[in-house]
Amino acid sequence: MVRTVVAGLDGSAESRAAVEWAAREAQLRDLPLNIVHVWEPVPEPMAQAPLVGAETQQHWTERIPRETAEGVRLRHPGLEVSMEQPSGRPADVLAETARDAELLVLGSRGLSGIGGFLVGSVGLATIAHAERPVVLVRAGEQAADEHEPDPAGIPSAATAYRPVVLGLDPAAPDESVIEFAFDAAARRSTVLRVLYGWNLPPYYTYGLSADPDYHDEIARQQSAALADAVRPWRRKYPDVEVVEESRAGSAANYLVDVSSGASLVVVGRRVRRNPVGFHIGPITHAVLHHAAAPVAVVAHN
Repeated sequence: MVRTVVAGLDGSAESRAAVEWAAREAQLRDLPLNIVHVWEPVPEPMAQAPLVGAETQQHWTERIPRETAEGVRLRHPGLEVSMEQPSGRPADVLAETARDAELLVLGSRGLSGIGGFLVGSVGLATIAHAERPVVLVRAGEQAADEHEPDPAGIPSAATAYRPVVLGLDPAAPDESVIEFAFDAAARRSTVLRVLYGWNLPPYYTYGLSADPDYHDEIARQQSAALADAVRPWRRKYPDVEVVEESRAGSAANYLVDVSSGASLVVVGRRVRRNPVGFHIGPITHAVLHHAAAPVAVVAHN
C-alpha cells in the first residue's frame, strides 16, 4: 500500500498553511496528498435552528475541503490530491487516519513576536496519540520561509533550503527520529544541524568553583558522545552535510533559539499507551509552543 501525506483541514488560516506545506512535502517525497476535513455533527438542538441546521453545515463543510483541494491541484500541477470527510472527534479521527500515513500535517496559530505557536487541544491530543510523524505548521508559513534569502536579501523559494535541525540526546538515540531528520535533510539537499543541550551533573557544581577545567572535560565528553551517536548515520547518508553542536544548558531553549534559521525542526516523542492526557514530554512541548519553524514530532518506543 502506498502511504500518503495527510493534512488536517478545518478551514482556518493555520490549517490552510498546513495543507500547503503538506503539498510541498508530498512533492518532495513523490507521494499523494490526502486532505482530511473532520466533520463534527451538529448537536440536535442546534440542528433545529433555521440558520445553522444540519443541511447548511454539511454544505459548508463539504465546500471547504473541495475548494481547498481544487486550489492545491492548480498550485501544484502533477500532485495527486484526494480528500475525505470523516465524522467524529477530530483528535481521534486524525490520529487514526495518520496510522497508515507517511506523516500527518497540522496547523497551529502563530503568535506575534517571540510567542511562537498556540497549540490547541486537538493538536496536542493528536500529536500525543499518533504513532506516525506529525508536523506542526504555523499560520502564515510560506515556501520562502524554508529557504535562504536571495543575494539581495529578498525571501525566495528558489534558493537553497535552510538547515534541518535535529534535537538529539546521545544517551537515548532513537533510530526513527534520527532517520527522519537525515532523510528530510537529504530530500532538501541541505545541512543537518544536530543539537544536544546538556546539564552539568549536580555533584560537579561545587567542584567547578575550584576547578573550571571540570566544565571543559565534561563538554568534551558530551561532544564525543554526540559524535558517536551520529557516526553511523553519517555513513548511511554520506551526501548529507552534518554539523554537530553540543552545549551546556536547556535543550528546549537551544532548539528554539536556532529554529528561526531552520527549514524544519525534528524532535522525538516516546509512545505512551496511557489514553489519558497528552504526554509529549517537556522538551517537545516547549519546542512546539515556541519554535519559529515547522516542527516534526516523531513517535518512538
